[in-house]
Amino acid sequence: MDQDATIDHVKSLHTAAIDARNGYEEALQDAEGHGMSSLFRDMIALHTKNADELAAALHQAGVPVNDSASFMSTVHRTVISIRSLFGGLGQSVLPGLIDGESRNISHYDRALAATTLPAATRTLLITQRGRLAAAISKMQAEKAA
Repeated sequence: MDQDATIDHVKSLHTAAIDARNGYEEALQDAEGHGMSSLFRDMIALHTKNADELAAALHQAGVPVNDSASFMSTVHRTVISIRSLFGGLGQSVLPGLIDGESRNISHYDRALAATTLPAATRTLLITQRGRLAAAISKMQAEKAA
């Protein structure tokens, strides 16, 4: 994998973190302090931290950082709004959140497969992947409770 492809992976992870954060922000707003609000706040903090760290890594590599969300932010917001209207934002949303975060883990796995990742970036991605895995475990425990 060449350096450009590696940078594209990191850019993609950065955008995905922004998209996820935006979706959780919408969920928190729609939850109005009820349901899974504390989980939404935790996930906003996690994705904000991940996005900020990825932006710093890109900046350090001399890559311009785009803090804009992708079309997926609009999709996430729409889905959350519809779920909020019809079923609330309680534990019933956990399977969808777990699925979305599992897809994020697979994005990290693809990026980590790159042989051209600088050691510091590899360490960062491993750390962030671990945070996501821990969040998924917490959601799975909440779902099972």
